[in-house]
Amino acid sequence: MSQQNGFASGFFVGAVVGSVFGGVVGALIASRSDLELAEEQETEFINGQSPTKKVSTKRRQMRASESDTVGMETARRSLEDKIAQLNATIDEVRKQLGNVNGGSSPETHD
Repeated sequence: MSQQNGFASGFFVGAVVGSVFGGVVGALIASRSDLELAEEQETEFINGQSPTKKVSTKRRQMRASESDTVGMETARRSLEDKIAQLNATIDEVRKQLGNVNGGSSPETHD
């Protein structure tokens, strides 16, 4: 019985110590990546590669500017056109294969 009681208390102490240790390591890694990101942004800003807006490293919120939304809309429309072209090509190939395989292809509409 004494081993079970020792195991339970050791398990809980280990869980608490492990949680604290993991939290400290996680905080150190996160702060290091924030510092590297800040240095990278500062270097890009000095080299003139970054826009004039400064981004806070503490709280970054993704906000699309007007030019970004126009670009995304253009990309979306382009992808929709390509999907439509692919669907048309797939339909043509199905018709050709149906004619080759015996003339009667089963039509399936989803």
